[in-house]
Amino acid sequence: MPVVIIEMYPGRTPEQKRALVKAVTEAMVEHAGARPDHLHVILHEVAPENWALAGRLGTERDSVSDLPGGGGNAPSTQEEGGG
Repeated sequence: MPVVIIEMYPGRTPEQKRALVKAVTEAMVEHAGARPDHLHVILHEVAPENWALAGRLGTERDSVSDLPGGGGNAPSTQEEGGG
């Protein structure tokens, strides 16, 4: 029973979450040999004030560009202009 846990800032629509879960499931099936009916994908939405990087809360960062990789692989919100 594989479990994939994704932690991200809140702000995605149900459609975005649905697409994400589908893509993760497909990737796990293709690359890890997981069975879709046994795969659990858990989305944890963590408020920016509860997520810190380099000693700064998410609410204290100037922009998504403050994050590793310029925000492409890091938590972001649509309100901050992130993906």
